[in-house]
Amino acid sequence: MAGQRELARGERVLPGLWRLRLPLPWPGVPHCNAWAIAAGDGVVLVDTGLHEPGSLAQLELALAQVGLRLEQVRLVAITHAHADHWGQAATVADRAGCEVWIHPKCADAARLVDDPQAALAHRLEIGRQSGVPEAALARYAERARDMPSGVARALSGDRPLIDGVKLGTDLGDWVTYETPGHTPSHVCLHQPERRLLISGDHILGRISLYFDYGLSEDPVGEFLGSLVRIEALDARLGLSGHGRPFVDVRGHIEGNRRLVEDRLAAVLSAVSGAARTAAEIVPVVYDERLDERNAPWFLSQTLCYLRHLELAGRVVAAEGERWLAA
Repeated sequence: MAGQRELARGERVLPGLWRLRLPLPWPGVPHCNAWAIAAGDGVVLVDTGLHEPGSLAQLELALAQVGLRLEQVRLVAITHAHADHWGQAATVADRAGCEVWIHPKCADAARLVDDPQAALAHRLEIGRQSGVPEAALARYAERARDMPSGVARALSGDRPLIDGVKLGTDLGDWVTYETPGHTPSHVCLHQPERRLLISGDHILGRISLYFDYGLSEDPVGEFLGSLVRIEALDARLGLSGHGRPFVDVRGHIEGNRRLVEDRLAAVLSAVSGAARTAAEIVPVVYDERLDERNAPWFLSQTLCYLRHLELAGRVVAAEGERWLAA
């Protein structure tokens, strides 16, 4: 049936390592991944999926398919504070009686979860800075006012997941690397002996970019710096937040780098000779008409590209939320 939601699935990637594919309600993003890693008599769970009606049962279904139970989770580690990755962390911790480790910069996301009106105001401000008309913003605000956060309960975490923190498992220690860019709270986990990389949304199996706008000075610059950090690890198997495991980690890193360069060039070209708002730039860069479905995705990215170009002295802000090549 068209539009039917998929069910959760669990599968073994390696002995002692399982992929838990969890359904999402978002068009174009049908699932996210959690990763279970054997650790003594239980597992370390990396990411938890979105919190919504029935979501915990989907996580339990995926675990059951690989012979595991929620009560076996000894630790939850979160790659970043986006709802589809940490939404069920509090629920899992409550059921399993375990700790949750997460980067300290999840505090920004936690504040938005605790204050839905602030979260809505943040989204509206992105639209306003992009040149979206006030009437369109008002229509969006009316529909989005009661939009669920997808997070059961915001957490500050029991231990900060920062550079050098190690997660002990039967596969060896996984070392934490801070990789801001996609969002400030992002980390990757590396198992050096087996050359495994849990990459969250920093590097996906399908080359795709997204940056949170307004939470850091230069998300695009941070992302490019994080690519350099991860490239130096020379991982051979990538385990990302969406999609299947992939073996060409270095090729994916280079693909992301090229896509950023292409997007920056396209944004710069769009404002060469004529001042434009981010909303006017989107159709030029992405060859897709801006609408309410794709606006949150495209506007945040475009503002981040403009900010990166501004810091490099290549664009300047003009009147009316417009930008012009310097």
